[in-house]
Amino acid sequence: MKAFPSTEPIYRENVVGIKQSNGMDLRDYFAAKAMQGLLSNPKLQEQILKQGQDWIIESSYAWANSMMKERENDNQ
Repeated sequence: MKAFPSTEPIYRENVVGIKQSNGMDLRDYFAAKAMQGLLSNPKLQEQILKQGQDWIIESSYAWANSMMKERENDNQ
């Protein structure tokens, strides 16, 4: 599933075509939002510094995977 798919007309003197964007993967969008939250939490700063970027990436995608799973459960 994609986040932010879009189409928009391409104009010259009139509409000459359509530009289409498939957007980004919804899982990547969820992971980015989770990462933003983790990095902005001052209580996690020490753990982030100890564990490094791999911990942030793995944690962010773990949250994203959980959100994707929940969406699947809601759609059944």
